[in-house]
Amino acid sequence: QVQLVESGGGLVKPGGSLRLVCVATGSTLRMHDVGWFRQAPGKEREGVASSSGTNGRTYYADSVKGRFTISRDNAKNTVYLQMNSLETEDTGVYYCAADQLVDRHPVRYLWSSEYAIWGQGTEVTVSS
Repeated sequence: QVQLVESGGGLVKPGGSLRLVCVATGSTLRMHDVGWFRQAPGKEREGVASSSGTNGRTYYADSVKGRFTISRDNAKNTVYLQMNSLETEDTGVYYCAADQLVDRHPVRYLWSSEYAIWGQGTEVTVSS
């Protein structure tokens, strides 16, 4: 069973950058689809970015396209989320998630209900 641990969150000013890191243990991450999700105070959890373990395709929420990049380092069993041009609306707790490889419709890659394994989250605050 995969276990996920996130790190890299913190306080950053608008326009700044952060790189979130998700390290997996217990199984090979390349055999899983992975995603990053976030939850702002008082809001539902939403999908931010995901990566298919089947074909390497990536998927992004419209709100982060062009600013965020998800990537994997299979040798390190690690997934990254590079976040640039951060906005106050990006504030929230960011979670890494993983699930076994299945045949998903592209839109489902950003649904939290598609993922069975979750990390504990790392907090990101964007504020001046």
